[in-house]
Amino acid sequence: MAMPPCFDPMDSDCLTTADSVAADYYDSADADRFYEKVWGGEDIHIGLYDSSAESIAVASDRTVHALMAMATDLPQGGVVVDLGSGYGGAARRLASWSDRSVHAINISAVENQRHRRLNAAAGVSARITVHDASFEQVPLPDQSADLVWSQDAILHAGNRAQVLAEVARLLRPGGCFVLTDPMAMDGVEMSRLKPILDRIHLPDLASPDRYRAWAERVGLAREVWDDRSGMLVRHYTRVQEVTRQRRAELEQSISPAYLDRMDLGLQHWIDGGLEGRLSWGLMRFRRPVD
Repeated sequence: MAMPPCFDPMDSDCLTTADSVAADYYDSADADRFYEKVWGGEDIHIGLYDSSAESIAVASDRTVHALMAMATDLPQGGVVVDLGSGYGGAARRLASWSDRSVHAINISAVENQRHRRLNAAAGVSARITVHDASFEQVPLPDQSADLVWSQDAILHAGNRAQVLAEVARLLRPGGCFVLTDPMAMDGVEMSRLKPILDRIHLPDLASPDRYRAWAERVGLAREVWDDRSGMLVRHYTRVQEVTRQRRAELEQSISPAYLDRMDLGLQHWIDGGLEGRLSWGLMRFRRPVD
């Protein structure tokens, strides 16, 4: 079965500009410490909150379980692929949820090192393979996955349509793709998102309709779009609150300049959500049975 022609992230010819920007950011000591201390070093994604004061970790875990509940009617015989797996919080839950092996695809070497340590501590290293790789060029064979999974990671891709093509290549007939991703609202001009785009060094964001169109182009059908855009504002507000409350403590290991930039970036996401320019929710796509 075929594999993409280039998937070694140590080879600079394999990395897109977006890959390099994402890797440089998430490999930085400040970012690593921030996500460890504020998110708990397990998950780096938007949570589903029952209340505005709920902990980030509890809300983040709820998102994982909501996506699991959407991963229904899967074929048998394949693996689970987690695109943009971060510290592996979801991968470890998926390894317990299913008897399938999990392949975690992530571009950040620093995150992957922590991911492997956490897997070893949880006793699941044999169930999870962590790949230092881009989700635009996944080092796995065609039709090898029953389930492809991604949480708030594909926004960093330089070519999101290519990521959807990789998903279609990986999925077995009947397999499904579940994801969340911070997006623009359908029809929003990218010029209205400039502060956010400048921060993440990308020219645009996806939107729900763009994901649907990219998926249809490669033979995937969208079955579910559960719009939870209000959670984007609630999540970034909660992260900002916690960061401000713990500022003095965080400055012991994270540079004040990084924390200043983070606060400003969080405010841009909050403002964009409040003004109706941003979207977020849970989606499921299916590869039809041939």
